Amino acid sequence: MTFFSVVVLYLLFRVKQFTCDFLLQNDWMAMTKGKPGMEGYKALASHCLVHAAGTLVIALLFVPALWWLAVVDFVVHALVDRIKGMVTYDRGWKYTDKWFWWTFGLDQEAHNLTHMVYLVIMVAHTGIVPG
Repeated sequence: MTFFSVVVLYLLFRVKQFTCDFLLQNDWMAMTKGKPGMEGYKALASHCLVHAAGTLVIALLFVPALWWLAVVDFVVHALVDRIKGMVTYDRGWKYTDKWFWWTFGLDQEAHNLTHMVYLVIMVAHTGIVPG
């Protein structure tokens, strides 16, 4: 893997995060995934399947042997979003509250760090060469 491909890989993970969390997440997913019970879990699973699909595409393009990162992404994304959703829901924070935005920011950074870990795993698997 070249240095250039590592940069492209990082940017693809950022595009995936934006696309899956903002463009492809519908109101039902966004508003329901933090709620208790089966309804919350269904919305969360739907949202995380979209993320897993995005990670699968990236893995298959760069390191097909690491397809299983999509499964890891499903689980990790679900944990991060569920924790954020439960805290926000339990505390009744709305988008007008600063605490909502602080948890939202932490959520996004947790996903960014997760993607960095995937990138490191992919580079470690293939090795990096100058260029």
